[in-house]
Amino acid sequence: HLQSVKQGFIIDMSVINWDTLFWSIAMGVLTLAILIKAASRAKLSALRQPLVAEAKLSADVILPPSRARAATCTGEILVAVGASTGGTEALRVFLQGFQADCPPIIVVQHMPGAFTAAFAHRLDKICPMSVREAKSGDKLSRGLALIAQGDHHLLLRRAGSGYAIDLREGPLVSRHRPSVDVLFRSVAQAAGDRAIGVILTGMGDDGSRGLKEMRDAGATTIGQDEASCVVYGMPFEAKKNGAVERELPLSQIAAAINQLLARRKRG
Repeated sequence: HLQSVKQGFIIDMSVINWDTLFWSIAMGVLTLAILIKAASRAKLSALRQPLVAEAKLSADVILPPSRARAATCTGEILVAVGASTGGTEALRVFLQGFQADCPPIIVVQHMPGAFTAAFAHRLDKICPMSVREAKSGDKLSRGLALIAQGDHHLLLRRAGSGYAIDLREGPLVSRHRPSVDVLFRSVAQAAGDRAIGVILTGMGDDGSRGLKEMRDAGATTIGQDEASCVVYGMPFEAKKNGAVERELPLSQIAAAINQLLARRKRG
């Protein structure tokens, strides 16, 4: 075996999983890039403050609010997830908590468009279910997780007795595209109580209003707890807004969803 000896330590280079190592480094760099981008936006916004207030648009610019409750649907219960800073690793842990025949899952992770396809491909290799980058018209199904394309908002719509995906361009919502608020509002309107909303680690408040709309529509809502978050921003704001029904450590969220679905199946 090729070995390296330094300061009394012997490292067997043959047992290193290089694919996992390089992926971990890449995700670390991406997380750092997201943090730097967020910090830069905050600094730029602060510099502009005396001159002009930066507009922070709501989901209304992409999908108008609706007072009507979602029509009854007999399709699968689906899981909608939002994440930002620290979410690349959190999503791995979350998705690996399910079996291959998991409920349909749709995800918004704040990430530049150039990275989302590779991110989905990597998750597809290491998670039990199929994972791919979402495309307009994709149908939701068991055993499939769809990741929002960077730079496009992801919306859910009814398609017969099931659901499909729409991707839309448009302005930043809650200073993000894709926006978690847009996804969650669309889920509230299309699926109502046939959905579970999950908000994971992230900076800012994107998702807090949309998750509240999901809860008001009858969905079960879960927030990641502070101790397991890289940044306890989005889950905290959602909790403060009354959007979070249960707050759990990251490692327990998938199991809680599996238990909930099992109880509902038993009737």
